[in-house]
Order: sequence, then structure tokens, then C-alpha cells
Amino acid sequence: MFSLNRRTVGEAAFDWVNNLLMLIICFATLYPIWNVLVNAFNDGTDAMRGGIYWWPRQFSLDNFKTVFESNGIMTAMGVTVAKTVVGTVVHVLFTAMVAYAYSRRELIGRTVYMVIGTITMLFPGALIPTFLLIRDLGMIDHFSVYIIPALFSFFDLIIFLSFFREIPDGLIEAAEIDGAGDFTVLFRIVLPVSMPVVATIALFHGVYQWNDYFTGMIYINNTDLQPIQTFLFRVVAQASSNQMISAMPSGVATNVTSQSLKLATMIVTTAPIVIVYPFLQRYFVRGFMIGSIKG
Repeated sequence: MFSLNRRTVGEAAFDWVNNLLMLIICFATLYPIWNVLVNAFNDGTDAMRGGIYWWPRQFSLDNFKTVFESNGIMTAMGVTVAKTVVGTVVHVLFTAMVAYAYSRRELIGRTVYMVIGTITMLFPGALIPTFLLIRDLGMIDHFSVYIIPALFSFFDLIIFLSFFREIPDGLIEAAEIDGAGDFTVLFRIVLPVSMPVVATIALFHGVYQWNDYFTGMIYINNTDLQPIQTFLFRVVAQASSNQMISAMPSGVATNVTSQSLKLATMIVTTAPIVIVYPFLQRYFVRGFMIGSIKG
């Protein structure tokens, strides 16, 4: 008698082809990152000769020492950390408050608000009207330009709303009977039981704030307020060593080149989010699955 679990030759070949394709895709995705890492840890002058593929030929930390000793780069890193932390906290709190109001059945005009919010998702504001609005509000060359325009996201509201609707009404009604107000219910009952969705939104917006270079490029002229991503974008886009040289501290090692500094800056810029992301990746999956299956 034939076993039901026995695989055919075609199924085995299909799996081998799939595995091979995945290996090729993984290699094509990861190798450029590995090559940047290897060249960043290599002596800058030696790296100009080329031929470095898998391991540093002349291992050196001078590139990273120069990056961390540079006031311009570290100031940009500080701006990025500040806007990521502050922006994520206020975004989560504000979006959660709006989503909680949307989840209340007694909210007048809730359907109209949902329609208006959906329209903003499909037809976002263009760049020129947005720039004129930011300018008229006085947020050009101001730290608030990183926070206020990104204070609310209707997409994140939908994720919050899907989770809030699964909270039993009896839990909220019991708190209201005990005299709890809306803010007390939200911050002491709803949010504590909604930590998975809070972590999801925080991760969504934190990654956005960390990777955002466009805001600094359009609205910030003061180099002391530009984030590290904008700093890196301008260095790479201009393909010039002038900005890197101006950011170098005095007495920089002679074996450091503008190209090696670019690579080291890329690693310093992306390393924090790359390290944190794998530990929080499951929240992305959970966030997309919230509300998709009803019991």
C-alpha cells in the first residue's frame, strides 16, 4: 500500500527550485549590505584599489572613529534619535485618542468622519500645498516640522480602531459606572489591554521617523536640525567629499577617504533600526492580522 505522505518527483523538484530561488534572492539582497560593511571596516586608502568582496583586506576602525568624532554627523544622529522618540510617543498617544473616539457608538457624525478620513488616504495633499501650509504655520527650520505633520495617520487609526472594537463593552461600561471619565478609561483600561497594537503602531511610526529623509531635505535649511538620513542622502546624492570633509574633526587619519566615510556613515545610520527590527518584527504580522479574523 502506498503511503499518503510520499512525495512525487515533481513535488520534490518544485521544492528544490523554490529553495534555490529563495537562496538567490537572499544572496542578492544581503550581499550588497555585507559588501558595504566589509568596505566600511577596511582601510580607506586600501579600499580604493578595489578587489574587496568577502572580508576586509586591511581591517581598520578609523572610518568609524572619524564618524563618531565628527560634530556634524553626531548632531544629525541626535536629531534623528530625538525626533524618533518624541514623534513616536506623541503619534501613538494622539492617534489612540482619536481612534478611541471613533470606536464610541455615541460619537455624532462618525460615518462622515470615516468617509473624510478614507478620502485623505486615497488622495493625500500634494507637495506644493503642503509646503505652503508648513511655511505659513512657521515650521520651516523648526523641530516641530518632524512632529506635527506626522502627528496623525488615518491608516494607523484603522488598526487601532479594529483592536478597540474587540474590547468587551462591559469592561468599559463597568469603569464608567465606577465614575471613570473618557481619559481615565482610555489610559487606565483601554491602552493597557491594547499593548500589542500600541507596540505595532509604535514600530510602524518609529521606523518611518528613523528612515525619513524627505522632511529634512524639503523643510530644513539649518544643518544643526537635519537628521542623519538627510545628511547621508545629501552626501550620497551630491557624490562630493566637500560635506564629509567639512564634518571631519581636525587630525583625521590619512587613511580615511570620503568614500570610506560614506560607507561607515551608512552603517552607523542603519545599524540601530536593523538591530531592533528583528525583535519587533512579529508585531508587524500581528498588526496586519488585527481584526482580519472574527470569532
